[in-house]
Amino acid sequence: MTDQQDKRVVWREARDIIWQRRYRLVLGFVLMVFGRLAALVLPATSKYLIDEVIGNGRAELLAPLATAVGIATLIQASAGFANSQILGVAAQHAITEMRKTVHDHVLRLPTAYFDSVKSGELISRIMADAEGIRNLVGTGLVQLAGGMLTASVALTVLFYLNWRMTSLTLIVLAVFGGMMALAFMKLRPLFRARGALNATATGRLGEALGGIRIVKSYNAEKRESGIFGANVDALFHNVKKSVTAVAGISAGSTLIFGVVGVLMILMGGRAILAGTMTLGDFVMYIFFTGLVAAPLVQISSISTQLSEAFAGLDRIREIRSLLTEDADDNSREALPAVSGDIVFEDVSFAYQEGVPVLKHISFEAPSGTTTALVGSSGSGKSTLASLVLAFNRPQSGRVLIDGKDVESVRLSDYRSHVGVVLQENFLFDGTISENIAYARPQATDEEIREVSRIAHSDEFIVGFEDGYDSVVGERGVKVSGGQRQRIAIARAILADPKILILDEATSSLDSESESLIQDGLQTLRSGRTTFVIAHRLSTIVSADQILVIEDGEIVERGNHETLLALDGRYRELYDRQYRLELNRFINPGEDFTPEPEAPETAAAAFNPRRNL
Repeated sequence: MTDQQDKRVVWREARDIIWQRRYRLVLGFVLMVFGRLAALVLPATSKYLIDEVIGNGRAELLAPLATAVGIATLIQASAGFANSQILGVAAQHAITEMRKTVHDHVLRLPTAYFDSVKSGELISRIMADAEGIRNLVGTGLVQLAGGMLTASVALTVLFYLNWRMTSLTLIVLAVFGGMMALAFMKLRPLFRARGALNATATGRLGEALGGIRIVKSYNAEKRESGIFGANVDALFHNVKKSVTAVAGISAGSTLIFGVVGVLMILMGGRAILAGTMTLGDFVMYIFFTGLVAAPLVQISSISTQLSEAFAGLDRIREIRSLLTEDADDNSREALPAVSGDIVFEDVSFAYQEGVPVLKHISFEAPSGTTTALVGSSGSGKSTLASLVLAFNRPQSGRVLIDGKDVESVRLSDYRSHVGVVLQENFLFDGTISENIAYARPQATDEEIREVSRIAHSDEFIVGFEDGYDSVVGERGVKVSGGQRQRIAIARAILADPKILILDEATSSLDSESESLIQDGLQTLRSGRTTFVIAHRLSTIVSADQILVIEDGEIVERGNHETLLALDGRYRELYDRQYRLELNRFINPGEDFTPEPEAPETAAAAFNPRRNL
């Protein structure tokens, strides 16, 4: 899309936003007209005060003039207050709706998108970029129209009072208007770049604060300070340029007003001496010149705000133009219930063209069975699981659910039947009860406690001072890794999915804790189609089938006994782990930690930053 097309799209979106609030804007415009007309009363009475009351001694006009000014001031103040309430509410409502719309769209973008964009940048897009809308449906546009109205009426009066002086003044103001138009053309790219720079700085800051333990562990505080400093310095230089541009506009306006002042002194003074203008006319002329000049300054300020608003809309448009993963759900087949039969038919997948991660994978996982995925790190296990979760789509081949291609059914329906327990499970900054009930917010307290007992998390939860109402902190930092894992298992049990993914579900547990929850996992697997990724092969000996994956291909398949009898790759992995476990038993002082699962690419894992 070209820049010209981008501008047309942004203008169209702006028109849509304005049109949706047209009634409030019309009411605001009407109130603005009353307020602006009332504001003309005070400068208009100056002529009569000077020429008639002071010049001709007509004291009887004082009371009517004062009454008119008082009533006009009351009307102006009331209209201004009402306008701020009517349009202020409209602006905040528009901002709220825009934030909700963008947030909803972002959540439905493909998982791969989040692997390449910082969360802080997305937060900035959702929260900060929508702020500019206030200048479209708030007082901005109405003030812009009001400034033009005031300037037009005042200009008419000025031509009536002295058309020669007004013509010259208008030429000078036209030059000022051209300067402002040129300045705004320069300002819009600056405002657009500022949003991107702010998002970058916010994104890195969010990462550093979220990974503060890693930062401190590797003594990287100075490095992060340097990166953040470079980002905010870039933001500073952008702001400096825009401040300079705005200051230039302000200086130019001051110069222009000085020129207008010189013209009024020279020409107005001569007109008074020649008798073509009274002193009252001249004072009135000065007031009304201010009513022309002041709106021009106001217009310049509002135009800057509108430029910022359009820049924000432009950035929001970029996100909203991205295709969501459920964009075609309305045309897909509904999937109200599943038995859980999963089939891979000649599936291949690659994150980068020419670098296949999975090659011609074919197997069946019948309903209610457990399929274990084993192999070297980076062999393709997590990618295979991500295809089951529909986080990624096959480049070739098909993934079938109950005989239906997953791509032909509604994604939301399919995902409602899937549950997952990850190696690094995410907990929200809420209570333990809220985190367990995340998949089923309507679950009762008794249901939450029951699944907690099955997952053996109840035993440590009741030890907390606030029990199930204990707050776990951001990302669950207030509980241990093993406790987070058991809470996640309880959450998966409560979700009651037909298809279950266990990705290193016991990786954060010691041997004692692992043995405690094996029966919980067994209960969780019962009656479900389960995929287990595990390095501890002892945890998958009961699997109905084991797929040994190396270099993106299934090199062996069968149950535990069959694969041992083959004396192949599985036997090699099993014997190696047996020796490590035996060594740990013989040398209990030496801690043994299984090799961590590495994502096939940065986008492959469910949490792409889990190994950072």
